[in-house]
Amino acid sequence: MSAKKKTADVTVQYRVQFGKNDEVVSGSDDADVVVRIASKDAASDPSLAFMQGKLKAEGSTGALFQVLMSGDAASEISRLALRP
Repeated sequence: MSAKKKTADVTVQYRVQFGKNDEVVSGSDDADVVVRIASKDAASDPSLAFMQGKLKAEGSTGALFQVLMSGDAASEISRLALRP
C-alpha cells in the first residue's frame, strides 16, 4: 500500500483518533486534504459526519468531496478504525 491515497490525482491523509495523542494515520503530510474523525464516529457515513461536524477536513474542499463521493473515504476510515 502506498503512503499516499489517490483518487483521480487527489491525495488524502486520513487520521482516526482514539484519544488524546492516540491516532492512526494513513497518507502523507503533503496531501491535498487531511481528514480527521474520532474512532467513535468512524462507523457513520463520512458525508453525514462531515455535515454534522464530526469529520473535520483541512485543505481542498473539492478533493474532500471527491473522496466522499467515490466511497474511498468510507473504506479507508473503516479500515483505520479497526486499528491494525
